Amino acid sequence: MTDTQNPSVASDANLDERADGNAPESGIDLDAVVAERDRYLDQLQRTAADFANYRRRIEQERAQQRLAANEQLLREIVPVLDDLQRGLNSLPPDQQESKLAEGMRWVEQKFLTTLKKHGVTPIKSLGQSFDPSVHEAVEADPAGGDTVVAVYAPGYRLGEDVLRPAMVKVGPGEDGKTARRQDG
Repeated sequence: MTDTQNPSVASDANLDERADGNAPESGIDLDAVVAERDRYLDQLQRTAADFANYRRRIEQERAQQRLAANEQLLREIVPVLDDLQRGLNSLPPDQQESKLAEGMRWVEQKFLTTLKKHGVTPIKSLGQSFDPSVHEAVEADPAGGDTVVAVYAPGYRLGEDVLRPAMVKVGPGEDGKTARRQDG
């Protein structure tokens, strides 16, 4: 039996030919197939990375849209809290301990708790140096000064951003006697 007649010897010869990248009996170049496979694998990996980036970008955009919607809603709710607080401050002294006043204070606390839950915090203003990034001066003492001596409407932050600046009066503030809260 010759090498060509022995099937095991013939298959070993074919393996040797394929390892060299030559497959004369099938007409397929193994190097070309491997290169094509590598191109497809590279293309698949790039597509998977592009899709992961797309998904991350879409999630970020959705989060930004939610924040923008929440911010708008919170901007509209804060004036309602202001009105409630003005109502509490305008109650006559003999009604400060009434059931009505107690109920209004509970509602005020619910407002404040809900705002805090959504990342809204009040801006401390009274007695602080005037800061145009968080304060809006609506009145200035003729004597000058750069201290917040009265707060007409409190300011609020949403995270690190200013949701609404505090409306304040600016004046001299060397002593605590000039600082007071005013509504209205």
